[in-house]
Amino acid sequence: MLTSQSPQERNPDGSPAAPNAAFKPHPMQGWSPDFVPKLTADAVAMEVIHRILTIAGPDAMKCSKDLATKEGIFVASRPARPWPARCRSPPMRQGRQHLGDAADTGERYLSTPLFADVPADMTDEEWAITRMTPGFQMKPA
Repeated sequence: MLTSQSPQERNPDGSPAAPNAAFKPHPMQGWSPDFVPKLTADAVAMEVIHRILTIAGPDAMKCSKDLATKEGIFVASRPARPWPARCRSPPMRQGRQHLGDAADTGERYLSTPLFADVPADMTDEEWAITRMTPGFQMKPA
């Protein structure tokens, strides 16, 4: 919605008066509201944001799966936020920083298309990993 530059209709108190015209549901549940928050609009208007990266739905889903399976970071609906830092970041210029957060967890998304191809049962390799922590070892059911 930010890159579309579609104006956000607001009530006198700054709250959204209607969904943003550029809103489209993201393939990952929990991704975005249908409005531009006032704080976000203010930051854009103040030009404190250097660059906005738009991450395609399939790329965000792949990054989320990669973060979960390769890094053990189970963030689900927020993978595009750390995308620049973790998943093929564009080169950074001197003095620039990427900002990303991972304020979500993935357990509520296990039954969604995001993790549909992840088997419910652990593999032998995953069981071996659990045995690496002497104080906490899982046992098969």
